[in-house]
Amino acid sequence: MIKAVLFDLGGTLHVASSPAGRAEWFAARLLDRLADYGYKLDVDPGRMAVVLHDNSEEYKHMTEQSLAELPQARIWSEYYLKGFGLTVEQLEPIAEELSFIYDYERPRVMRRPHLAETMQRLQNMGIRMGIISNIISTSVVPHFLQEYGILQYMECQIMSSVTGIRKPSPEIFRIAEKDMDLSPEELAYVGDTISRDVRGARNAGWRLMIQISNPGIAFRDAGLEKSGYLPDYRIEDLAEIPDIIRKENREED
Repeated sequence: MIKAVLFDLGGTLHVASSPAGRAEWFAARLLDRLADYGYKLDVDPGRMAVVLHDNSEEYKHMTEQSLAELPQARIWSEYYLKGFGLTVEQLEPIAEELSFIYDYERPRVMRRPHLAETMQRLQNMGIRMGIISNIISTSVVPHFLQEYGILQYMECQIMSSVTGIRKPSPEIFRIAEKDMDLSPEELAYVGDTISRDVRGARNAGWRLMIQISNPGIAFRDAGLEKSGYLPDYRIEDLAEIPDIIRKENREED
């Protein structure tokens, strides 16, 4: 019997895009904020946008191998702002603020249709809910949930920035199990990627895996389509989830 559904955040509860000029706009925003704290970097926003993209890709590649999330100040000093001479000690007091604006402002995000309605329907069915997210900020997940009007539905918020563990490691799913006091057989997960979400839920042995379509990140799953990691369901809209859970639980009766 499925008793709880946990969700990924980015790509699942909202989708992100980067329209023309967005990367340069964010680079300027980041440079201005660093300057506010006395760290004026000798680089223009256009170049900074390229450096930030390349360095973040390097960090992503490292985490895909290690499945570890570094402390925020190290992410900024050793990866995102690598080469600018800013130390962990200098960045420590502002690392969460930088991480928040990186996760909140860098892409343009749009919440999925039927988001709050889906959560209400699940709650009406007696289904509990939570979040498991790979994210560098410790405060942006509750901020998004509050903004979307769904914070009250989420019993747990498991973030790689807090646990130091990233999906698809089963260990971050184990933390969620403990937090919810539920077994893998009682849990379903909804996410958009094969590489992190489908693999993670399968590695953890969770009862049900639902993959929601997100064409914008399909390139990150290139080559994994025939890896053997398959969802139980593929959906286009969050509104499909309650009927899936109802069907699965009815079949187990």
